[in-house]
Amino acid sequence: NVKGHLRSRLPHRLVTVLEEAGQLADRCEVPLFVVGGCVRDLLLGIENLDLDLVVEGDGIAFAQKLGEALRARVKVHERFGTAILLLRDGFRLDVATARTEYYEYPTALPTVEQSSIKKDLYRRDFTINALAVRLNGKGFGDVFDFYGGQRDLNDKVIRVLHGLSFVEDPTRVFRAIRFESRFGFRLGKDTAALIAGAVKMNLFRRLSGHRLLEELKLLLSERKPKQAIKRLAELNLLKFIHPKLSWSDRLDKLLAALEEAVDWYRLLYLDRKMEVWLVYMMGLLEMLPERAVKDAFKRFPFSEQEAGRLKMARVGCHNVIRRLASKRPIKPADVYHLLSGLSDETLLILMAKSKGETVKRHVSAFLTTYQHVRPILTGSDLKAMGLKPGPQFKRILDQLLDARLNEEVKTELEEMDLVKRLAALKTDR
Repeated sequence: NVKGHLRSRLPHRLVTVLEEAGQLADRCEVPLFVVGGCVRDLLLGIENLDLDLVVEGDGIAFAQKLGEALRARVKVHERFGTAILLLRDGFRLDVATARTEYYEYPTALPTVEQSSIKKDLYRRDFTINALAVRLNGKGFGDVFDFYGGQRDLNDKVIRVLHGLSFVEDPTRVFRAIRFESRFGFRLGKDTAALIAGAVKMNLFRRLSGHRLLEELKLLLSERKPKQAIKRLAELNLLKFIHPKLSWSDRLDKLLAALEEAVDWYRLLYLDRKMEVWLVYMMGLLEMLPERAVKDAFKRFPFSEQEAGRLKMARVGCHNVIRRLASKRPIKPADVYHLLSGLSDETLLILMAKSKGETVKRHVSAFLTTYQHVRPILTGSDLKAMGLKPGPQFKRILDQLLDARLNEEVKTELEEMDLVKRLAALKTDR
Protein backbone atom coordinates (compact mmCIF):
# COMPACT_ATOMS: atom_id res chain seq x y z
CA ASN A 1 0.00 0.00 0.00
CA VAL A 2 1.37 3.41 -1.05
CA LYS A 3 -1.07 5.68 0.77
CA GLY A 4 1.89 7.23 2.60
CA HIS A 5 3.73 7.83 -0.71
CA LEU A 6 0.66 9.54 -2.19
CA ARG A 7 0.34 11.86 0.81
CA SER A 8 4.03 12.71 1.06
CA ARG A 9 4.89 13.03 -2.66
CA LEU A 10 1.80 14.68 -4.16
CA PRO A 11 0.51 18.19 -3.37
CA HIS A 12 -2.12 18.14 -0.61
CA ARG A 13 -4.75 19.50 -3.05
CA LEU A 14 -4.24 16.54 -5.44
CA VAL A 15 -4.41 13.97 -2.64
CA THR A 16 -7.73 15.52 -1.55
CA VAL A 17 -9.00 15.29 -5.16
CA LEU A 18 -8.01 11.60 -5.36
CA GLU A 19 -9.73 10.87 -2.04
CA GLU A 20 -12.92 12.63 -3.24
CA ALA A 21 -12.75 10.67 -6.52
CA GLY A 22 -12.43 7.41 -4.55
CA GLN A 23 -15.42 8.29 -2.36
CA LEU A 24 -17.50 9.09 -5.47
CA ALA A 25 -16.43 5.75 -7.01
CA ASP A 26 -17.71 3.98 -3.86
CA ARG A 27 -21.08 5.74 -4.17
CA CYS A 28 -21.25 4.79 -7.88
CA GLU A 29 -20.12 1.24 -7.01
CA VAL A 30 -17.26 1.22 -9.56
CA PRO A 31 -13.60 0.32 -8.96
CA LEU A 32 -11.31 3.36 -9.58
CA PHE A 33 -7.53 3.41 -10.06
CA VAL A 34 -4.70 5.80 -10.81
CA VAL A 35 -2.45 4.10 -13.40
CA GLY A 36 0.69 4.26 -15.51
CA GLY A 37 3.58 6.73 -15.42
CA CYS A 38 2.40 8.51 -12.28
CA VAL A 39 2.46 5.25 -10.29
CA ARG A 40 5.86 4.30 -11.73
CA ASP A 41 7.35 7.69 -10.79
CA LEU A 42 5.67 7.62 -7.37
CA LEU A 43 7.52 4.36 -6.61
CA LEU A 44 10.78 5.79 -8.02
CA GLY A 45 10.45 8.96 -5.94
CA ILE A 46 10.15 11.20 -9.03
CA GLU A 47 7.59 14.03 -9.16
CA ASN A 48 4.87 13.42 -11.75
CA LEU A 49 1.58 15.30 -11.54
CA ASP A 50 0.07 13.83 -14.74
CA LEU A 51 -2.69 11.74 -13.18
CA ASP A 52 -4.44 9.10 -15.29
CA LEU A 53 -7.53 7.58 -13.69
CA VAL A 54 -9.15 4.36 -14.94
CA VAL A 55 -12.70 3.28 -14.07
CA GLU A 56 -14.01 -0.27 -14.38
CA GLY A 57 -17.25 0.98 -15.88
CA ASP A 58 -18.38 4.05 -17.83
CA GLY A 59 -15.40 6.41 -17.62
CA ILE A 60 -17.18 9.33 -19.27
CA ALA A 61 -20.24 9.17 -16.98
CA PHE A 62 -17.93 8.98 -13.96
CA ALA A 63 -15.81 11.91 -15.22
CA GLN A 64 -18.91 14.07 -15.63
CA LYS A 65 -20.07 13.31 -12.06
CA LEU A 66 -16.56 13.98 -10.72
CA GLY A 67 -16.42 17.21 -12.71
CA GLU A 68 -19.63 18.37 -11.01
CA ALA A 69 -18.32 17.44 -7.56
CA LEU A 70 -15.00 19.24 -8.12
CA ARG A 71 -16.52 22.12 -10.14
CA ALA A 72 -14.11 21.31 -12.95
CA ARG A 73 -14.47 21.72 -16.71
CA VAL A 74 -14.91 18.38 -18.50
CA LYS A 75 -13.80 17.65 -22.07
CA VAL A 76 -15.18 14.39 -23.45
CA HIS A 77 -13.75 12.09 -26.17
CA GLU A 78 -16.63 9.70 -26.85
CA ARG A 79 -14.74 7.59 -29.38
CA PHE A 80 -12.05 6.55 -26.89
CA GLY A 81 -14.24 6.48 -23.77
CA THR A 82 -12.05 9.15 -22.15
CA ALA A 83 -12.46 12.59 -20.59
CA ILE A 84 -10.22 15.35 -19.27
CA LEU A 85 -11.03 17.27 -16.09
CA LEU A 86 -9.55 20.77 -15.89
CA LEU A 87 -9.52 21.84 -12.24
CA ARG A 88 -9.81 25.50 -11.28
CA ASP A 89 -6.34 25.58 -9.71
CA GLY A 90 -4.64 24.46 -12.95
CA PHE A 91 -4.38 20.71 -12.26
CA ARG A 92 -5.87 18.23 -14.72
CA LEU A 93 -7.05 14.64 -14.49
CA ASP A 94 -7.40 12.21 -17.38
CA VAL A 95 -10.24 9.73 -16.84
CA ALA A 96 -10.67 6.61 -18.99
CA THR A 97 -12.83 3.53 -19.16
CA ALA A 98 -10.87 0.33 -18.40
CA ARG A 99 -10.42 -1.20 -21.83
CA THR A 100 -8.75 -3.89 -23.83
CA GLU A 101 -7.60 -3.46 -27.41
CA TYR A 102 -6.59 -5.49 -30.43
CA TYR A 103 -4.80 -4.66 -33.65
CA GLU A 104 -6.18 -5.71 -37.03
CA TYR A 105 -2.66 -5.60 -38.50
CA PRO A 106 0.83 -4.49 -37.37
CA THR A 107 1.19 -0.69 -36.88
CA ALA A 108 -2.61 -0.19 -37.15
CA LEU A 109 -4.34 1.95 -34.56
CA PRO A 110 -6.04 -0.30 -32.00
CA THR A 111 -9.71 -1.31 -31.82
CA VAL A 112 -10.85 -0.69 -28.24
CA GLU A 113 -13.44 -2.47 -26.03
CA GLN A 114 -14.54 -1.95 -22.41
CA SER A 115 -12.82 -4.34 -20.00
CA SER A 116 -11.26 -4.91 -16.56
CA ILE A 117 -8.28 -3.17 -14.92
CA LYS A 118 -6.16 -6.33 -15.43
CA LYS A 119 -6.76 -6.34 -19.19
CA ASP A 120 -6.40 -2.54 -19.31
CA LEU A 121 -2.92 -2.79 -17.79
CA TYR A 122 -1.98 -5.64 -20.15
CA ARG A 123 -2.32 -3.36 -23.17
CA ARG A 124 0.38 -1.00 -21.79
CA ASP A 125 3.86 -0.83 -23.26
CA PHE A 126 6.11 -2.02 -20.39
CA THR A 127 5.69 -3.73 -17.03
CA ILE A 128 6.90 -0.60 -15.18
CA ASN A 129 3.99 1.31 -16.76
CA ALA A 130 1.45 -1.44 -16.03
CA LEU A 131 0.94 -0.58 -12.37
CA ALA A 132 -2.24 0.74 -10.74
CA VAL A 133 -3.14 2.17 -7.34
CA ARG A 134 -6.68 1.73 -6.02
CA LEU A 135 -8.51 4.91 -5.02
CA ASN A 136 -11.73 3.47 -3.53
CA GLY A 137 -12.11 4.18 0.19
CA LYS A 138 -11.56 0.58 1.25
CA GLY A 139 -8.11 -0.29 -0.03
CA PHE A 140 -7.12 3.31 -0.89
CA GLY A 141 -3.45 3.15 -1.89
CA ASP A 142 -3.30 -0.60 -2.65
CA VAL A 143 -0.93 -1.36 -5.56
CA PHE A 144 -2.19 -3.68 -8.31
CA ASP A 145 0.78 -5.31 -10.04
CA PHE A 146 -0.21 -8.25 -12.25
CA TYR A 147 2.91 -8.34 -14.46
CA GLY A 148 5.98 -7.83 -12.24
CA GLY A 149 6.34 -4.06 -12.64
CA GLN A 150 7.62 -3.50 -9.07
CA ARG A 151 10.23 -6.24 -9.50
CA ASP A 152 11.42 -4.62 -12.77
CA LEU A 153 11.59 -1.19 -11.11
CA ASN A 154 13.82 -2.70 -8.41
CA ASP A 155 15.95 -4.55 -10.99
CA LYS A 156 16.07 -1.44 -13.26
CA VAL A 157 14.79 -3.36 -16.28
CA ILE A 158 12.61 -2.29 -19.22
CA ARG A 159 10.46 -5.28 -20.18
CA VAL A 160 7.49 -5.62 -22.53
CA LEU A 161 4.39 -7.48 -21.39
CA HIS A 162 4.17 -9.95 -24.27
CA GLY A 163 6.00 -11.14 -27.38
CA LEU A 164 3.83 -9.26 -29.91
CA SER A 165 4.19 -5.87 -28.22
CA PHE A 166 6.52 -4.36 -30.85
CA VAL A 167 4.64 -5.98 -33.71
CA GLU A 168 1.43 -4.31 -32.52
CA ASP A 169 3.11 -0.95 -32.02
CA PRO A 170 6.72 -0.46 -33.20
CA THR A 171 6.86 3.05 -31.68
CA ARG A 172 7.22 1.26 -28.32
CA VAL A 173 10.84 0.53 -29.29
CA PHE A 174 11.64 4.25 -29.26
CA ARG A 175 9.82 4.58 -25.94
CA ALA A 176 11.88 1.70 -24.47
CA ILE A 177 15.09 3.50 -25.38
CA ARG A 178 13.74 6.77 -24.00
CA PHE A 179 12.93 5.20 -20.61
CA GLU A 180 16.20 3.25 -20.57
CA SER A 181 18.10 6.51 -21.02
CA ARG A 182 15.94 8.59 -18.64
CA PHE A 183 16.02 6.20 -15.68
CA GLY A 184 19.42 4.60 -16.26
CA PHE A 185 17.69 1.21 -16.73
CA ARG A 186 18.60 -1.56 -19.19
CA LEU A 187 16.54 -3.51 -21.71
CA GLY A 188 15.50 -6.97 -20.53
CA LYS A 189 17.15 -9.80 -22.49
CA ASP A 190 13.89 -10.95 -24.12
CA THR A 191 12.86 -7.36 -24.88
CA ALA A 192 16.20 -6.67 -26.60
CA ALA A 193 15.72 -9.84 -28.68
CA LEU A 194 12.21 -8.73 -29.65
CA ILE A 195 13.59 -5.34 -30.79
CA ALA A 196 16.16 -7.14 -32.97
CA GLY A 197 13.28 -9.18 -34.44
CA ALA A 198 11.25 -6.04 -35.15
CA VAL A 199 14.27 -4.53 -36.96
CA LYS A 200 14.66 -7.68 -39.09
CA MET A 201 10.95 -7.62 -39.92
CA ASN A 202 11.34 -4.01 -41.10
CA LEU A 203 8.23 -3.04 -39.11
CA PHE A 204 9.30 0.60 -38.76
CA ARG A 205 8.97 1.20 -42.50
CA ARG A 206 5.19 0.84 -42.06
CA LEU A 207 5.02 3.63 -39.48
CA SER A 208 3.68 6.93 -40.75
CA GLY A 209 6.08 9.87 -40.69
CA HIS A 210 3.73 11.57 -38.21
CA ARG A 211 3.86 8.75 -35.62
CA LEU A 212 7.61 8.32 -35.93
CA LEU A 213 8.21 12.09 -35.64
CA GLU A 214 6.08 12.28 -32.47
CA GLU A 215 8.25 9.58 -30.84
CA LEU A 216 11.47 11.23 -32.04
CA LYS A 217 10.36 14.58 -30.60
CA LEU A 218 9.87 12.94 -27.20
CA LEU A 219 13.16 11.04 -27.37
CA LEU A 220 15.14 14.12 -28.47
CA SER A 221 13.53 16.20 -25.70
CA GLU A 222 14.99 13.99 -22.96
CA ARG A 223 17.70 15.38 -20.68
CA LYS A 224 20.54 13.45 -22.40
CA PRO A 225 19.48 12.67 -25.98
CA LYS A 226 23.01 11.77 -27.12
CA GLN A 227 22.89 8.55 -25.09
CA ALA A 228 19.49 7.63 -26.55
CA ILE A 229 20.64 8.38 -30.13
CA LYS A 230 23.73 6.19 -29.61
CA ARG A 231 21.44 3.42 -28.35
CA LEU A 232 19.31 3.75 -31.50
CA ALA A 233 22.51 3.23 -33.49
CA GLU A 234 23.51 0.16 -31.43
CA LEU A 235 20.10 -1.40 -32.08
CA ASN A 236 20.34 -0.62 -35.82
CA LEU A 237 17.41 1.84 -35.64
CA LEU A 238 18.94 5.06 -36.98
CA LYS A 239 18.36 3.82 -40.52
CA PHE A 240 14.61 4.12 -39.97
CA ILE A 241 15.02 7.88 -39.53
CA HIS A 242 16.92 7.73 -42.84
CA PRO A 243 18.91 4.87 -44.45
CA LYS A 244 21.95 7.19 -44.82
CA LEU A 245 22.02 8.06 -41.11
CA SER A 246 24.61 6.18 -39.03
CA TRP A 247 26.74 6.69 -35.93
CA SER A 248 30.13 8.33 -36.51
CA ASP A 249 32.82 10.23 -34.62
CA ARG A 250 31.52 13.39 -36.27
CA LEU A 251 27.98 12.80 -34.98
CA ASP A 252 29.36 11.87 -31.55
CA LYS A 253 31.29 15.18 -31.31
CA LEU A 254 28.42 17.30 -32.60
CA LEU A 255 25.92 15.74 -30.16
CA ALA A 256 28.36 16.29 -27.26
CA ALA A 257 28.74 19.96 -28.30
CA LEU A 258 24.95 20.28 -28.58
CA GLU A 259 24.42 18.87 -25.08
CA GLU A 260 26.93 21.38 -23.73
CA ALA A 261 25.21 24.28 -25.55
CA VAL A 262 21.71 23.18 -24.44
CA ASP A 263 22.82 22.76 -20.80
CA TRP A 264 24.39 26.25 -20.89
CA TYR A 265 21.17 27.70 -22.32
CA ARG A 266 19.00 25.97 -19.70
CA LEU A 267 21.11 27.42 -16.89
CA LEU A 268 20.99 30.88 -18.46
CA TYR A 269 17.28 31.00 -19.27
CA LEU A 270 15.27 29.11 -16.67
CA ASP A 271 11.95 30.59 -17.84
CA ARG A 272 12.54 30.69 -21.59
CA LYS A 273 11.02 27.97 -23.74
CA MET A 274 13.02 26.28 -26.46
CA GLU A 275 12.26 23.26 -28.65
CA VAL A 276 15.18 21.07 -27.56
CA TRP A 277 14.23 18.26 -29.98
CA LEU A 278 14.60 20.69 -32.88
CA VAL A 279 18.23 21.42 -31.94
CA TYR A 280 19.07 17.70 -32.02
CA MET A 281 17.11 17.16 -35.24
CA MET A 282 19.29 19.91 -36.76
CA GLY A 283 22.30 17.88 -35.62
CA LEU A 284 21.00 14.64 -37.18
CA LEU A 285 20.19 16.32 -40.51
CA GLU A 286 23.70 17.78 -40.51
CA MET A 287 25.00 14.23 -41.01
CA LEU A 288 22.95 13.62 -44.17
CA PRO A 289 23.70 14.51 -47.79
CA GLU A 290 21.43 17.10 -49.44
CA ARG A 291 19.25 14.55 -51.24
CA ALA A 292 18.65 12.63 -48.01
CA VAL A 293 17.65 15.86 -46.22
CA LYS A 294 15.02 16.45 -48.91
CA ASP A 295 13.75 12.89 -48.34
CA ALA A 296 13.48 13.59 -44.60
CA PHE A 297 11.44 16.74 -45.25
CA LYS A 298 9.07 14.70 -47.40
CA ARG A 299 8.69 11.92 -44.82
CA PHE A 300 8.29 13.93 -41.61
CA PRO A 301 5.41 16.43 -41.32
CA PHE A 302 7.41 19.33 -39.86
CA SER A 303 5.40 22.51 -39.37
CA GLU A 304 6.28 25.45 -41.62
CA GLN A 305 8.15 27.14 -38.77
CA GLU A 306 10.06 23.95 -37.84
CA ALA A 307 11.01 23.32 -41.48
CA GLY A 308 12.19 26.94 -41.83
CA ARG A 309 14.46 26.65 -38.78
CA LEU A 310 15.83 23.27 -39.88
CA LYS A 311 16.64 24.64 -43.35
CA MET A 312 18.27 27.75 -41.89
CA ALA A 313 20.49 25.58 -39.70
CA ARG A 314 21.42 23.52 -42.74
CA VAL A 315 22.02 26.30 -45.28
CA GLY A 316 22.57 29.61 -43.49
CA CYS A 317 24.80 28.61 -40.57
CA HIS A 318 27.99 28.18 -42.59
CA ASN A 319 28.06 31.80 -43.77
CA VAL A 320 27.21 33.17 -40.30
CA ILE A 321 29.94 31.04 -38.66
CA ARG A 322 32.47 32.20 -41.29
CA ARG A 323 31.63 35.86 -40.66
CA LEU A 324 31.70 35.50 -36.87
CA ALA A 325 34.95 33.50 -36.91
CA SER A 326 36.75 36.06 -39.09
CA LYS A 327 40.11 37.23 -37.76
CA ARG A 328 39.12 40.81 -38.52
CA PRO A 329 37.55 42.56 -35.50
CA ILE A 330 33.76 42.52 -35.61
CA LYS A 331 31.67 45.11 -33.79
CA PRO A 332 28.74 44.24 -31.50
CA ALA A 333 26.31 45.93 -33.95
CA ASP A 334 27.54 43.63 -36.74
CA VAL A 335 27.04 40.58 -34.51
CA TYR A 336 23.55 41.84 -33.66
CA HIS A 337 22.55 42.19 -37.32
CA LEU A 338 23.98 38.77 -38.20
CA LEU A 339 22.13 36.96 -35.42
CA SER A 340 18.89 38.87 -34.84
CA GLY A 341 16.00 37.05 -36.47
CA LEU A 342 17.58 33.62 -35.90
CA SER A 343 15.75 31.27 -33.51
CA ASP A 344 17.38 30.26 -30.22
CA GLU A 345 17.57 26.69 -31.58
CA THR A 346 19.59 27.93 -34.59
CA LEU A 347 21.90 29.92 -32.31
CA LEU A 348 22.65 26.77 -30.30
CA ILE A 349 23.53 24.72 -33.39
CA LEU A 350 25.79 27.63 -34.43
CA MET A 351 27.62 27.33 -31.11
CA ALA A 352 27.89 23.55 -31.42
CA LYS A 353 29.14 23.60 -35.03
CA SER A 354 31.81 26.25 -34.48
CA LYS A 355 35.26 24.89 -33.74
CA GLY A 356 36.79 27.82 -31.87
CA GLU A 357 35.65 29.90 -28.92
CA THR A 358 35.20 33.12 -30.94
CA VAL A 359 31.80 32.20 -32.40
CA LYS A 360 30.55 30.88 -29.06
CA ARG A 361 31.61 34.13 -27.39
CA HIS A 362 29.73 36.22 -29.98
CA VAL A 363 26.55 34.09 -29.75
CA SER A 364 26.73 34.18 -25.94
CA ALA A 365 27.11 37.99 -25.98
CA PHE A 366 24.15 38.30 -28.35
CA LEU A 367 21.89 36.09 -26.20
CA THR A 368 22.86 37.62 -22.87
CA THR A 369 23.36 41.29 -23.85
CA TYR A 370 23.05 42.56 -27.43
CA GLN A 371 19.49 41.39 -28.11
CA HIS A 372 18.26 43.35 -25.06
CA VAL A 373 19.98 46.66 -25.94
CA ARG A 374 17.67 49.57 -26.84
CA PRO A 375 18.39 53.28 -27.30
CA ILE A 376 17.04 55.60 -24.60
CA LEU A 377 15.40 57.84 -27.22
CA THR A 378 12.25 56.61 -28.95
CA GLY A 379 10.35 57.68 -32.05
CA SER A 380 8.30 60.10 -29.91
CA ASP A 381 11.51 61.80 -28.72
CA LEU A 382 12.65 62.21 -32.33
CA LYS A 383 9.31 63.84 -33.22
CA ALA A 384 9.70 66.18 -30.23
CA MET A 385 13.11 67.15 -31.66
CA GLY A 386 11.35 68.25 -34.87
CA LEU A 387 12.08 65.23 -37.09
CA LYS A 388 9.37 64.04 -39.44
CA PRO A 389 8.55 60.31 -39.67
CA GLY A 390 9.77 58.69 -42.88
CA PRO A 391 12.71 56.69 -44.28
CA GLN A 392 15.21 59.03 -42.60
CA PHE A 393 13.43 58.46 -39.27
CA LYS A 394 14.00 54.69 -39.35
CA ARG A 395 17.59 55.12 -40.57
CA ILE A 396 18.40 57.41 -37.63
CA LEU A 397 16.83 54.98 -35.11
CA ASP A 398 18.84 52.09 -36.64
CA GLN A 399 22.08 54.07 -36.45
CA LEU A 400 21.23 55.08 -32.90
CA LEU A 401 20.85 51.39 -31.96
CA ASP A 402 24.20 50.54 -33.63
CA ALA A 403 25.94 53.35 -31.75
CA ARG A 404 24.39 52.13 -28.50
CA LEU A 405 25.51 48.52 -29.18
CA ASN A 406 29.05 49.68 -30.00
CA GLU A 407 29.06 51.89 -26.86
CA GLU A 408 29.72 54.99 -28.98
CA VAL A 409 26.89 56.67 -27.05
CA LYS A 410 26.08 55.95 -23.42
CA THR A 411 23.82 58.73 -22.15
CA GLU A 412 20.60 60.37 -23.33
CA LEU A 413 22.52 63.61 -24.05
CA GLU A 414 25.03 61.74 -26.24
CA GLU A 415 22.14 60.11 -28.10
CA MET A 416 20.52 63.50 -28.73
CA ASP A 417 23.81 64.92 -30.05
CA LEU A 418 24.14 61.94 -32.43
CA VAL A 419 20.54 62.38 -33.67
CA LYS A 420 21.22 66.09 -34.37
CA ARG A 421 24.41 65.23 -36.28
CA LEU A 422 22.66 62.53 -38.33
CA ALA A 423 19.73 64.86 -39.11
CA ALA A 424 22.12 67.65 -40.11
CA LEU A 425 24.02 65.26 -42.42
CA LYS A 426 20.77 64.47 -44.22
CA THR A 427 19.93 68.18 -44.50
CA ASP A 428 23.40 69.01 -45.90
CA ARG A 429 22.87 66.45 -48.66
